[in-house]
Amino acid sequence: MKLLAYCILLISTMQLCYAQRGADTLHFRKVYYFGGTGLALPLGKTKNVLSTKLFTGSMGLDISLKNPKYYLLPTLYMMSFGYDQLDKDQEYDRTLKNGRASIYLLSLAGGFRKQWQRLNTYSYIGPAAALTVEPRADQNEAIEQIDLSYKYSFAPAIKVGVGSDYKFKGFFLGFEVGYIHKFQKLQGNPVHVLTMMVGLKSDITKISDKVVEVISGNN
Repeated sequence: MKLLAYCILLISTMQLCYAQRGADTLHFRKVYYFGGTGLALPLGKTKNVLSTKLFTGSMGLDISLKNPKYYLLPTLYMMSFGYDQLDKDQEYDRTLKNGRASIYLLSLAGGFRKQWQRLNTYSYIGPAAALTVEPRADQNEAIEQIDLSYKYSFAPAIKVGVGSDYKFKGFFLGFEVGYIHKFQKLQGNPVHVLTMMVGLKSDITKISDKVVEVISGNN
């Protein structure tokens, strides 16, 4: 009986160790802040209007769910492009070439990840809201100058991405490739953008817990 009990205990211990080794221990009940930089590359007919400029930036949160394989990824992307105006705007008397346009994209994605010891691979998809800023030009005949102004527009979008990150002491270093489609044409052309980002991720779980305590009045 003692031998049987010992065997059962040994098997249970081995199963527990295996479960712990196979589980995502890096993200369990964690909130991470991340920031990245890289490129935003227009695709297809989007290149008729937009061209790549340095740099694209991003910042957001990696919020683990109850099962740490799944997470929420609210992210703000700030993208800058070269810009050629194709269609004349009736409110302005000039069209503009070699300008600069910006797209600010707030993504509310969810995803799935897999931990391989210190290496993680992940994918995500989710809806987004895009603010597009286009330059416009008017000629001021009185003082012989061109006056620049900007046109703003909002539209829904979708963001899809895959990537990986590796845990060093105190931070993660990661690389991500993503795709953005904005459900509104720009100068008569569809908007498809490929993003390539490199960034750092750090643990802010204690800070986020403190904020929750303050908001809930438990402090």
